[in-house]
Amino acid sequence: MNKNQPRPHGPAWAAALIGVVAGAVALGVGQLAAGVINPKASPVIVVGDAAVDRTPAAVKDWAIRSFGSNDKLVLISGIVVVLALIAAGLGLLARRRVGYGTTGLMIFGVVGVAAAISRPDSGPFDILPSVIGAGAGAWALTILARRTWPVVEPGYEDLRPYRSEESTSTSPEPAPTSPEPPSPEPGSSEDPAPAGVPGTGRAELPPVMRAGGRLYEFDRRGLLTGVVVGAVAAGATELAGRALAGRLDVDTERAGIALPKPATPAKPLPAGVDLHIKELSPFSTPNRDFYRVDTALVIPQVDPKTWTLKIHGMVDKPVELTFADLLKRPLMEADVTLTCVSNDVGGPYVGNARWLGARLADVLRQAGLRSGADMLLSTSSDGFTAGTPIDIVMDGRDAMLAIAMNGEVLPQAHGFPVRQVVPGLYGYVSATKWITDIKVTRYDQDEAYWTPRGWAPKGPIKTGSRIDVPVGGSTIPAGRTAIAGVAWAQHRGVAGVEVQVDKGPWQPARLAEVPGPDTWRQWTIDWQATPGKHTVAVRATDAAGHTQTEEYAPPAPDGATGWHSILVVVK
Repeated sequence: MNKNQPRPHGPAWAAALIGVVAGAVALGVGQLAAGVINPKASPVIVVGDAAVDRTPAAVKDWAIRSFGSNDKLVLISGIVVVLALIAAGLGLLARRRVGYGTTGLMIFGVVGVAAAISRPDSGPFDILPSVIGAGAGAWALTILARRTWPVVEPGYEDLRPYRSEESTSTSPEPAPTSPEPPSPEPGSSEDPAPAGVPGTGRAELPPVMRAGGRLYEFDRRGLLTGVVVGAVAAGATELAGRALAGRLDVDTERAGIALPKPATPAKPLPAGVDLHIKELSPFSTPNRDFYRVDTALVIPQVDPKTWTLKIHGMVDKPVELTFADLLKRPLMEADVTLTCVSNDVGGPYVGNARWLGARLADVLRQAGLRSGADMLLSTSSDGFTAGTPIDIVMDGRDAMLAIAMNGEVLPQAHGFPVRQVVPGLYGYVSATKWITDIKVTRYDQDEAYWTPRGWAPKGPIKTGSRIDVPVGGSTIPAGRTAIAGVAWAQHRGVAGVEVQVDKGPWQPARLAEVPGPDTWRQWTIDWQATPGKHTVAVRATDAAGHTQTEEYAPPAPDGATGWHSILVVVK
């Protein structure tokens, strides 16, 4: 069927259905091509990454607050739903002209190409999954349209459409009697025309859809078989693409890594570091519970055997390290609390772990920092960049290239094989996961990922505190109870925590022990709870003498401020 041939009017649901199936074929074939070429070039992923890059900071902050670590799943699901709706619309267009629908699919292929090209880590072949997927979808739409509305009576293309009342009447008026048509002359190519069609001498066809001088019928069986085959093809190619994308078994590589003993082990945790209060955040956050906030829609699969870290820019001698090189260096352990700048007052995006890695300052000294350099522009394997102040890294704190977390090889979701950890800085300027490149540069010459999106170029962590017990909005029994939580002021340390009930006087809390100034600190206070509704607030003071301000400020552009308060009901 000519794709420019006008399509018949037919059931809207059938047209929408073939559009959705054609779109699914496009995504499945695109995923398969990405599995062969580059898993990160999947059309849904490149479009999703482009959407993340272009989303205003306020919207991203809202998404993180609303959906937490599920924000990426929500984004991908939303993209798929939107694409399904658009595909349904293209199916509706295709019942007019197939060319309208196929053109729409090719336009979305162009969108995928543009998104792939815009990625900072894109390769020369990353456009192919979008191109191949769009082509497969256009082909599938054409085939499905042919099966759904096949042309009937191909010998009568020249037959003009009946008026609707003529073609749909169930009891047509008898045709006037006409003389028998003359027999064709011997050797004539003209076929004898059957009687019955007014004015033509041809038999009337069944009441079928007519458009553009051709006759079509709606074939439910053709639609059903076409949709089933298309859906199976879409699912099979999607699964094959995912299997190819996961052919690098990073979990197997992780399991085969033996962690060396640190040359500088962390000191044993002091007695009393954990108050062991039910529902209070433990001093060391288990890896499975540690927060994850990053821009990667799909966790990068980085092979430690081929991983390298390049250190270049304003250095005397560029350095390139392999993972084996890193394991041979003298390693250090340190307990460090990380905090995301997106963490709102009382939020969950803060956690503490024991990290093992190579001291970053030593690696930079090996490269030789040149005078005037003030920023490390670190790059992740997925293209994310962070700008870290050099003076912070070089001032003696435990900044490192981490390879392990809480005694086990770094989990994939937290940056395997190597990530950056810098105490005292929010993660968006320091905690680059899946790190592959460090450029020694200047803030007036380069910008990191979040800076042009409205966030501050430097991100020192602000003093903060949170109430964990009792849970806000809960109902508790009257009597003696514990109010407890955590406070942090990385690289300064927490000097004191105070609690206020119903705007009464501030009462000092009892503090747990800590191994140093780079971790959070548990705190607690005993409270004689009386029946009624009560408001509880907390504030912390750091070792530099700074006390949290009551004035609330949102996370953007450089971290939230304000007192965390909760409402509880006592019965």
